Amino acid sequence: MTDTIAAEKAEALVTGKIDELLSGYDPSMDPQEFWGRQYDLGLAWVQYPEGFGGLGVSPKYQSIVQRRIEAAGAPTWNRQINLLGIGMGAGVISAHGTAEQMRKWLRPMFTTEDMWCQLFSEPGAGSDLANLSAKAVRDGDEWIVNGQKVWTTLAHIAKWGMLPVRTDPDVPKHKGITYFIVDMEADGVDVRPLYQITGEAEFNEVFFDDVRIPDEYRLDDVGAGWRVSMTTLMNERVAIGSRSLPRGSGSIKDAIRAWREYEHDDPALRDELTRLWAEWEALRLTVERANQMRKAGIPGPEGSTGKLAWADLNKAITAFSVELMGWDGTLYPGGYELHRPTEFEDSGSPQRNFLRARANSIEGGTSEIMRNILGERVLGLPGEPRVDKDLPWKEVPRG
Repeated sequence: MTDTIAAEKAEALVTGKIDELLSGYDPSMDPQEFWGRQYDLGLAWVQYPEGFGGLGVSPKYQSIVQRRIEAAGAPTWNRQINLLGIGMGAGVISAHGTAEQMRKWLRPMFTTEDMWCQLFSEPGAGSDLANLSAKAVRDGDEWIVNGQKVWTTLAHIAKWGMLPVRTDPDVPKHKGITYFIVDMEADGVDVRPLYQITGEAEFNEVFFDDVRIPDEYRLDDVGAGWRVSMTTLMNERVAIGSRSLPRGSGSIKDAIRAWREYEHDDPALRDELTRLWAEWEALRLTVERANQMRKAGIPGPEGSTGKLAWADLNKAITAFSVELMGWDGTLYPGGYELHRPTEFEDSGSPQRNFLRARANSIEGGTSEIMRNILGERVLGLPGEPRVDKDLPWKEVPRG
């Protein structure tokens, strides 16, 4: 009975705040102003503490917020265009940051005034993140950073970046990492585009040349960067593979449109479309349930499950959409002229979506890494041999 009463109070609190938010909404309102009001009313992440975009209630009530806002025609695309911040940065800052850091970064992140990027992969440390070599040396109240990162999505428009670096090469590789938030506009930060198969330069390589970062921009303790990085990656996998989507949306929408537009009547193709639609719907509902059960801060393995399933299924559906288009699927309407997106773009022509989907099983951790995580942490299978686990990082052989 007590739990029922608490749930009723929580739902009443959330619905009351939604009513207050929408009562002042005007379609002509600037989206950033609306998102600021949403944050201030505790409806950005309802599970976060009051004063930091939340109300301290179960995350399951966030779906009510989203449905009501969408039904009112109010803007919700901030979570998409600033996916790396809202989907990943917010979770890691709330779990490992101080109250002052949360005050500094969360609100402008949610309003999209500040865009974010994630600076993890390096030329010699992709899936083996713990082997990173970009380093930081302490200089009083600052740290001096040198090194290179690669495949950094939207670094060219980001104000802030999530940056793990090597601060102690004399200890095993997992223990010598420290995690910072870096100002992407600071002196010494050089962002260069990477030209992709889609004709876009969504990805970048980033060079750090004596970049100074204040110690107050450090998340958690010195040497605790591996733990903070794991929180980021778990949130990333949730952001990629656990997005709430309306029924019949996403890549399956392209497949259905192509089926109708090209007037197919082949029963084998119809069976394949039906199977893909059923798998997409099953995944969508599984993700929705996982989102309602997930706790704030550090997600569990459900993010890896959703990310693995989504990557493989999205590649299959986009390939099927192009197949339905016949020879038209071999054309590329947008062309291959270099384009640097100004926000996170999740859709385009079926041909573009097909090409972009090739990265789904690599970004955010490869599908092989996802299977390792699920095997070890969910199924309890033995981990892979790690012969360098106890070696000082400086003694670990590198190519």
